[in-house]
Amino acid sequence: MKVLGFAGSLRKGSYNKGLLRAALELAPIGMDLETFDLESIPPFNEDFEKDPPPRVKEFKAAIRQAEAILIATPEYNYSMPGVLKNAIDWASRPYGDNAFNGMAVAVMGASIGVIGTARAQYHLRQSFVFLNMYPVNRPEVMVTSAAGKFDSQGGLIDERARKLIAELLASLMAWAGRISEKKLDNL
Repeated sequence: MKVLGFAGSLRKGSYNKGLLRAALELAPIGMDLETFDLESIPPFNEDFEKDPPPRVKEFKAAIRQAEAILIATPEYNYSMPGVLKNAIDWASRPYGDNAFNGMAVAVMGASIGVIGTARAQYHLRQSFVFLNMYPVNRPEVMVTSAAGKFDSQGGLIDERARKLIAELLASLMAWAGRISEKKLDNL
């Protein structure tokens, strides 16, 4: 199963990029997890949505080649970061050309705060309704106090978080498989 992962952060030392690196290590047998860096995706401009910039075309193509999506999101100002929202806007436009349509999706996040990324994840899940995406509900992966859970090279060292990520990936694989079966049944 091909899964595309991306983080809603551009920061080089991003904890959420660290979660994606951990996911690459923990991917179950049968899952081909690839990541996409949102850097270089310009601010969304409706004037160009029918002929988007090359980096946006690459992003949409990567989404369409995947069977499921994995998103790692920070939380800024009680919500998802603008970088992530911007990328979602590009990938789902113009109306009728939503690259995410009908896909399984899993969300995880890391934050230096004590609530983790709960509010950002819930706001992101609200977007999934319009995007017609099917989120994995459990386990919730919200890494709190992230500064103490990564080593100096950005590797995730928290065993509980690693266990939850492995469970999330297994759940995503099973959920995406069920969604795919339903699609086949409806043909």
